[in-house]
Amino acid sequence: MSLIGKEVLPFKASAYHNGSFIDVSEADLKGKWSVVCFYPADFTFVCPTELEDLQNEYETLKSLGVEVYSVSTDTHFTHKAWHDSSEAIGKITYIMIGDPSHTISRNFDVLIEEAGMADRGTFIIDPDGVIQAIEINADGIGRDASILVNKIKAAQYVRNNPGEVCPAKWQEGSTTLKPSLDLVGKI
Repeated sequence: MSLIGKEVLPFKASAYHNGSFIDVSEADLKGKWSVVCFYPADFTFVCPTELEDLQNEYETLKSLGVEVYSVSTDTHFTHKAWHDSSEAIGKITYIMIGDPSHTISRNFDVLIEEAGMADRGTFIIDPDGVIQAIEINADGIGRDASILVNKIKAAQYVRNNPGEVCPAKWQEGSTTLKPSLDLVGKI
C-alpha cells in the first residue's frame, strides 16, 4: 500500500543537530515542507556521499521553506561520533535523527527487518504532514539531491496552483498542464 497522500504517523526520537542533542517528533514535520531522508547506516560508504550531497543543497532547500531530516537506525550518539570523525558528515547542519527502536523506519515502510536497517528512502512531506513524494533506492544506488530540489519545486507549485500539474522534466517557470477534456489524446 502506498504512503502517498497519507499523514506521517506519530513518533518521538532523539537527534543530533549542530552540536546538540534534540528531541524530534512528527509534529516537527508540520507547518513547513519537510524532507525525510532514510539511509542504511553511519560509518558506511554510499551514505556519506548522499548526506554530503544533501548538505550541498541544504541552503537551496531552506530557501524553499524546507527542513531536512536524515534518519538511520543508529543512535543520536552514533550520529555525533560520525559527525565528529568524517569530513563529509562534519559539514552537515541539518537534523540527524536516530531510530534505534525502528519506529520511524517502520512508519515510513523502509525498515529491512532482517538487517535492522532502513532502505534508502526519501520522502517529501507537505506542511500538513502529508507525504507527497517517495523515492526508494536499493542499497548500492545513491541519490542525487538536485533532483530532489526539482521535485519539491513541482510539489510546491501543484499545491499552490490547484488544477495544474507538472509534466515530465518540468523546471520552475516552464509550462504546466491543466487537465481537461480538451487535452485527452492531445499529448
